[in-house]
Amino acid sequence: MSIHEECGVFGVISPRTIDVAGDAYYGLYALQHRGQESCGIVVNDDGVFYSHKDLGLVGEVFTKQTLLRMPKGNIAVGHVRYGTTGGTNRANCQPIEVNHQKGKMAVAHNGNLSNAYELRRNLELSGAIFHTTSDTETIAYIVTKERLSCGSIEEAVSRAMNILDGAYSLIIMSAQKLICARDPYGFRPLCFGKTADGVYVAASESVALKAVGAKFIRDVMPGEILVFDGKNVVSRTEHCGKKEKRICSFEYIYFARSDSVIDGVSVHASRFRAGEILASCAPADADIVVGVPDSGIDAALGYSNRSGIPYTIGFIKNKYIGRTFIAPEDTGRCDRVKIKLSAIEETVKGKRVVLIDDSIVRGTTSGNIVRQLREAGAKEIHMRISSPPFLHPCWYGTDIDSEEHLIACKYSVPEIAKIIGADTLAYLPVEELGNMTQCGSYCSACFDGRYPTKIPKDTRKDRFEQEITGSDNGE
Repeated sequence: MSIHEECGVFGVISPRTIDVAGDAYYGLYALQHRGQESCGIVVNDDGVFYSHKDLGLVGEVFTKQTLLRMPKGNIAVGHVRYGTTGGTNRANCQPIEVNHQKGKMAVAHNGNLSNAYELRRNLELSGAIFHTTSDTETIAYIVTKERLSCGSIEEAVSRAMNILDGAYSLIIMSAQKLICARDPYGFRPLCFGKTADGVYVAASESVALKAVGAKFIRDVMPGEILVFDGKNVVSRTEHCGKKEKRICSFEYIYFARSDSVIDGVSVHASRFRAGEILASCAPADADIVVGVPDSGIDAALGYSNRSGIPYTIGFIKNKYIGRTFIAPEDTGRCDRVKIKLSAIEETVKGKRVVLIDDSIVRGTTSGNIVRQLREAGAKEIHMRISSPPFLHPCWYGTDIDSEEHLIACKYSVPEIAKIIGADTLAYLPVEELGNMTQCGSYCSACFDGRYPTKIPKDTRKDRFEQEITGSDNGE
């Protein structure tokens, strides 16, 4: 099992009519690593919304013909999705659009609400009818409800933030404005920038700003609401400072692209430091260091740098397949890993290998990777993981479900090493996460069980056995 990506959100607003769909397309392409199940773009052409969304990758859903059919406009919002629970179907594609008495709205969301079940249940009891299984629709309902009784979309978002709990980075488009909002904990990243010709751009990661030629301005602060009207940006900070910041540490370990900078911290540098820490905490007598593409490579370079053991390429990644997706059966996962990665026999044959990867969840994928190295002739395999062991479910968007599926909850480290076929195994110590991320406060609940919010009363969260209403990642 591999950890699945977060979702990615993107928004653009221009003081004049331009090809905003084209900007959104390139922005989503840069965020493709965050979600590969579906994608969508909604364009605002003088208050008229035009949308296209479907299952598939950005390049598949948005063909040249599709983009040519989309009108020019001055605002657009886009989304790439990976859902931890709920069905993979077109109904769950985002952005979600709403038509109500005071206008139109399109919502793109990354994260998970920890009180989603309670909120959705209350809305349904009041007569709300849901068409998706996503938290995003719950957010859209609450914002719409508040909008009917207040004077602006940004005030409605502010009121909604008093009700929402958990992780949410939002980009919301109304008929005239683009709104960004980040939850008071700052679980999920969100930033914005501006192009030389005055176009404002907001996105989950800074790499998406680069993709459309926008200069990074800053990250959205935890609890902050930004209001863009095409010419100016207004910051609302009434929710800032109410909670201690808790950026997801796994953004630095795996989710984000290596060339992104999140809350002022380089993702590449964080992963490099993780490798250096592993080399100090868990040294190995070996000939080469090999990283599992892609997120294991930076840590492997760090391990090599600190240990003095030469780094080399041990795997070739198939460039035409995305990150390994969870399959319902173990055989499905193994087959996908074999298609995705191929060991280089000439590099590893007869060698003692330090193998660096970002995580072990069930152990199935790790076992298959180790087996490939054995088949290629590796003499010894010392596996090092650039994250601590997963011991607890995540309620904020990371695809870590019940403890039942976590191998570290059932077996000791030596037992896991034996199960996956490694000679030795070591994880990044949880107390070293701060040294790795260097981002101040962070969320490590999936590693240590210290949840920043209340644990949901209804804790059913199982992608493999049941579909849970109202708990969907990447909204």
